Amino acid sequence: MVYDLIVIGSGAAGMMAAITAARRQKRVLLLEKLPVLGAKLKATGGGRCNVTNTLPKDRFMECFGRQGRFMSESLQALDHHALVEFFRTLGVECHAPDGYRVFPVSHNALSILNALEAELHRLNVDIRCSERVESWLYRKGVLYGVMTTQQHQYEGTHVIVATGGLGYPRLGAEGDGYVLAQSIGHTVTALHPAMIPLYTKEPWVKRCRADTIAKAELRISLPKAKKLRAVGDLIFTTQGIRGPVVLDFAREITPLLERYGEVPLHINVVQGMNEAQILEKIHKALAEDPHQRTRELLSVLIPDALSRELCAMASLDPERHWNKQPGGARHALLNLLVKMPLTVVGHGGFNMAMITRGGVTLKEVDPRTMRSRLIDNLYFCGEVLDLDGPCGGYNLQWSFSSGYLAGMLGEFTCKKVKTP
Repeated sequence: MVYDLIVIGSGAAGMMAAITAARRQKRVLLLEKLPVLGAKLKATGGGRCNVTNTLPKDRFMECFGRQGRFMSESLQALDHHALVEFFRTLGVECHAPDGYRVFPVSHNALSILNALEAELHRLNVDIRCSERVESWLYRKGVLYGVMTTQQHQYEGTHVIVATGGLGYPRLGAEGDGYVLAQSIGHTVTALHPAMIPLYTKEPWVKRCRADTIAKAELRISLPKAKKLRAVGDLIFTTQGIRGPVVLDFAREITPLLERYGEVPLHINVVQGMNEAQILEKIHKALAEDPHQRTRELLSVLIPDALSRELCAMASLDPERHWNKQPGGARHALLNLLVKMPLTVVGHGGFNMAMITRGGVTLKEVDPRTMRSRLIDNLYFCGEVLDLDGPCGGYNLQWSFSSGYLAGMLGEFTCKKVKTP
């Protein structure tokens, strides 16, 4: 049999691509190397599956950095409103309890996965699990199918690569798509783990383990990266730092770490306040109770364990009255609260990475269709491409949107999603 479409990979992008094409009466084959579909999707968001968020299109794209505009057509084809409606038609209601992040009402990724699987079966998509694609069927400049490790040959008029990245190798991520892309002439950029905990040189962080700093502001203290900034909750660990802001900022740090060996950070641990604002807050507290010790004054700003560490760095006695501290020590402490230094020297690697930074270069893919600019009947979608975003439903929305556009096989004409 010659299929109209062969989809390689059954993550969010692959399943959406297969469903989209099958709804347009295409004969679709979905190949997955694992024994089950959607293994990574099942684990996403801690199993809760943050499918998207409510940001408008332009702000959404900005969060992906300078290459974010690449996804404009994909989001036009399937924005967050259309994605929520798509799942509603499959029987999965979604909501945004915080007004921003969108989850299935069940807060269970299985709701999403089961609905997608059911729709694939309803549409009679030919699903073959435990089939790993290892090479192309390619003759006289024409791509006409794929070969699997079981030496099975599958022929198709179109092929979509939706194999994901290198994050979570225990869930099947091995970079197969990058190898396939390169073998047919595509360029793959440098690959780095993203959305991972970071390890620091400073050993004192372990004494603050589990302490959370709300709205911490992170900046990179390197000449060509000083404009990079991230704000969010930070958590100290025995080896370094993690938390939402760290997971988001890691995508900027890991390439620099490979280049420089270590990456110095400056962290504002007082929700963006400057030294003058902190001092004003301290003076106000002292006016209300002039007998407060330094540690007590700091307790309303940062956790106790961190205040002790910063006091030690500033050569300041936390049990002493603020006005009796040496002027230089007080200034040093204020500076540490605003620009606390930490040095990143390592990370959790791809074993702990939720996503991959880098991938098939966007220059070789048409954003209007997701079609390869090198091979007319080859498409790419999802994380296999050189485009990644922060936590909060960004990467899943990108996967679903690009999968939808790729599944249209160049025939996208309108924004609305067909309902079954």
